[in-house]
Amino acid sequence: MLDDVMVRANTKVDKDNTNLKYYVGGEHFSSGDVLVRRRGLIEGSTIGPMFYYGFKAGDFLLVSRNPHLKKAGIVDFDGICSEKTFVLETKNAEILLPEFLPFVLQNDRFWDYAFQNRHGSTNTFINWSTLAEYEFELPPVGMQRKLVKLLWSIVETREAYTELIRETNELVKSQFIEMFGDPITNDRGWDYKKLPEVTEIVLGSTPSTKNPEYWDGELKWITPAELTDTSFYVYETEKHITERGAKDTGLKICPAETVLFSTRAPIGKTAIAGVDMYCNQGFKNFVCGPRIRPVFLYYLLTLEKDYFEGLGTGTTFKELSRARLEKVSISVPPVKNQMAFENLYRQSDKSKFELNESIKELDAMYKRIIKDNLG
Repeated sequence: MLDDVMVRANTKVDKDNTNLKYYVGGEHFSSGDVLVRRRGLIEGSTIGPMFYYGFKAGDFLLVSRNPHLKKAGIVDFDGICSEKTFVLETKNAEILLPEFLPFVLQNDRFWDYAFQNRHGSTNTFINWSTLAEYEFELPPVGMQRKLVKLLWSIVETREAYTELIRETNELVKSQFIEMFGDPITNDRGWDYKKLPEVTEIVLGSTPSTKNPEYWDGELKWITPAELTDTSFYVYETEKHITERGAKDTGLKICPAETVLFSTRAPIGKTAIAGVDMYCNQGFKNFVCGPRIRPVFLYYLLTLEKDYFEGLGTGTTFKELSRARLEKVSISVPPVKNQMAFENLYRQSDKSKFELNESIKELDAMYKRIIKDNLG
């Protein structure tokens, strides 16, 4: 069991009286990543009194809330986190290598266990006592050393490919600005329209998870957790629902070419549906009318992510309401200009496609190694 080889560190820290510089909140994790790559400064932040657990470089952080988001990872700096985040360490480095610990937990098998044993309704969570009972196969230390080298090489290679995709995206974004200017302030004087004037906003929902007749069907159903910083066209989803599930829940289909836009924790994840699909309540999606192209709108939303995040309301979890979204005006250049930009995008998309295919191969290799060695 996990409790045999790991321990939960409970080091208390006064955030108002500490030499530590950084904090880690839920927004700093990337779903499925074994590393925590982001952080915030404690000084000047608005973090609440529940941020009182200290962690050190090399510790593994696991967010207990909403386990379906798969937020966990190892840190390479000291800092603090909230009481909703477990700080985990290996009990004995001669039994479980610290550098192997992230791979024990950041995998589908563990998250399936966490999801199946979650508590609560809206904001679900997993208790430490439940987490401690998680059972898995642990390879001998010698094998762990070999797996560490192999798995970290996969992680590093995957990140290198992802960085190339980011750089390509940044190049396309710069071309967007050069052609259209700022889409919110409309400094080029294009036609200026509210979003509902050029798109249809489609909401989502979640069929009852207690009704097995709603799930494991043929209809694709997506959540914001499935989108990444490099998502563009999405053709497959992790979960599928039945026609009855969609009908009874009153779900409206997002046809192919719908621009998917997350408006709840986090705000601003964007992609385009490559095929017909449905979505959960974390989205407010745009079916483009004849005056706006999906690729143009995708880059507009991506470029203005900070602007849309600023429209969100709430304390623990920010959300962008439909009412606020409907009041947003954007520049709408002629379709021929949008098409010219789309052609530029298509040229860059070829290299991105090859990189994404390589990432898929690495992900499949990662999962296979985990399955073969951790049960």
